[in-house]
Amino acid sequence: METILSISGLHKRFGKIHAVNNVSFEIQKGNVYGILGPNGSGKSTTLGIVLNVVNKTAGTYSWFGGTTETHDALKKVGAIIERPNFYPYMSAYDNLRLVCKIKGAPVSKVDEKLALVGLLERKDSKFRNFSLGMKQRLAIASALLNDPEILILDEPTNGLDPQGIRQIRDIITLIASQGTTILLASHLLDEVEKVCSHVVVLRKGVILYTGTVNGMISSEGFFELQADDNAQLTALLQQHAAVDKIEPHDGKLTVYLKGSLEAAELNRYLATNGLYLNHLVKRKNSLEEQFIQLTSNQPEK
Repeated sequence: METILSISGLHKRFGKIHAVNNVSFEIQKGNVYGILGPNGSGKSTTLGIVLNVVNKTAGTYSWFGGTTETHDALKKVGAIIERPNFYPYMSAYDNLRLVCKIKGAPVSKVDEKLALVGLLERKDSKFRNFSLGMKQRLAIASALLNDPEILILDEPTNGLDPQGIRQIRDIITLIASQGTTILLASHLLDEVEKVCSHVVVLRKGVILYTGTVNGMISSEGFFELQADDNAQLTALLQQHAAVDKIEPHDGKLTVYLKGSLEAAELNRYLATNGLYLNHLVKRKNSLEEQFIQLTSNQPEK
């Protein structure tokens, strides 16, 4: 699989602050990557370095297998790392036409990209009359005018209402389905879980996890159980080797696992011991639960 971006041992210091601390990961063509972490975790700084707007302290990065100099490589990159900034009294169409001249892209791309982000009917409206969500969608259209191989977005839904968030997520999914690689930074777990195939988790500039989203949340999971006699149920569960801990909640038991255990196997075990369930649901840990567990296990520095 083609490597779009490779980062190795990247460091960035701002005085005493170690904003990016030995960060290494690769972006492969055709995937949607999320850099996930709370504010101040080094997400934006990492993006700024690879986009050549922030100087690194140490480490290396290369675009497209290192065959192209950064200046030329960035011509194949679309990026939004700040708030959308267009001429307020110009129309959406005229703003994008100006961007086409700057990027050397054909003006015919304007209508195509406006349609992609759902703004074609508002092409003649002035930018100052757009909602925040519409401004963000126009920025995405602008970043796509040169048909980049990778689109980089820094907190793309920040400040948007639920409808605006949904629209941006749908657009990201659509762009990815057309073959464009996407790298987005976000502090929103729900956003990463819904749109990303891969995730890099950062905390205070340090990588805690890198890999697929499914790989991060594919732990053994947990059961929600209920029986007429929850005390007997608890006693039997405590004897099972795959059970880690049991927590009562609203008349049900939440059963966390430390080993593989399927619902049918658990049901047979309990029935063999004379106990029959009236509620059994197996759930997968959410990205939020895995993220909290991952970050809470890290000592403060």
